[in-house]
Amino acid sequence: MSTLLHLDASARRRSISRELSAEFAEAWRIANPDGGYIYRDLAAEPVPFIDEAWTELCDAVLAQPTTDLDRLATLVRTPEQSAAWAIVQPLLADVLAADVILIGTPMYNYSIPAALKAWLDQITFPRMSLGDRRFVVATARGGSYTPGAPKAAFDYQERYLRDFFAGHFAVTDTVFVNAELANARQDPALAHLRGKHDESLSAAMESARKLAGR
Repeated sequence: MSTLLHLDASARRRSISRELSAEFAEAWRIANPDGGYIYRDLAAEPVPFIDEAWTELCDAVLAQPTTDLDRLATLVRTPEQSAAWAIVQPLLADVLAADVILIGTPMYNYSIPAALKAWLDQITFPRMSLGDRRFVVATARGGSYTPGAPKAAFDYQERYLRDFFAGHFAVTDTVFVNAELANARQDPALAHLRGKHDESLSAAMESARKLAGR
């Protein structure tokens, strides 16, 4: 039985990235009626930032010849590390239980929300591999960051996540579904691009549905 882990990181309750990720999740659940489903709202229920006890756990992992994610709890030595592990354990259990990990995230200031970064920090340890899992990222971006766009070089959202998953998790086939020009809804200077935003969102929604069905 397949399991989908669905994460949302937007600070907006009604957001384009949430709409996109929900479209994928709904289509995936229809295609996998017996599949498992785990949902976390990283904005509504923020994950704490890592602390010194977490860094001690990380150092203990580094001292091992290999990283066995199922045995991380055996490295806990102090009450502080135990408290740090109590935060990590359920988050990491979600990831290990999932076959597909879906992340809905906006672009904030050319990158990702702090809520998503906090989650990534908590679940990431040296030499770990999640290469047998599929990552899908549904994004909303205020401007256009498509190849050739004036601000394409400022895209530290997709580039960061793609490199992060490849470098830390050995996942090299992350799929991105991007809705561009979201600020055309609010910014008078971008109002003339509203049609292009609508086209981008429509195409992203269709891509999300097709991808989930596969």
